[in-house]
Amino acid sequence: MPICPLCNGFNNASFTCAQCGNSIEDSGRIIDFFGPYSAYMQIDDMKKIDGIQTTLQNYECAHLFYCTNCHNQETKLIKE
Repeated sequence: MPICPLCNGFNNASFTCAQCGNSIEDSGRIIDFFGPYSAYMQIDDMKKIDGIQTTLQNYECAHLFYCTNCHNQETKLIKE
């Protein structure tokens, strides 16, 4: 079973904001923002409804990244 290196603390991600070029911060999995109980749902079931076609079949974990400078939000797919 693949696991996300960011969710499990194995790696850190380093991305820059597409709008201003500053460093963006990992805010966690996008599926955790779906509702108060989404963090307790089965990950593969949530990937079926996350709005991204490839996350389940390509073993990707969609993370929301946030720029504290310009308030831009970006979704990055992390390989599990």
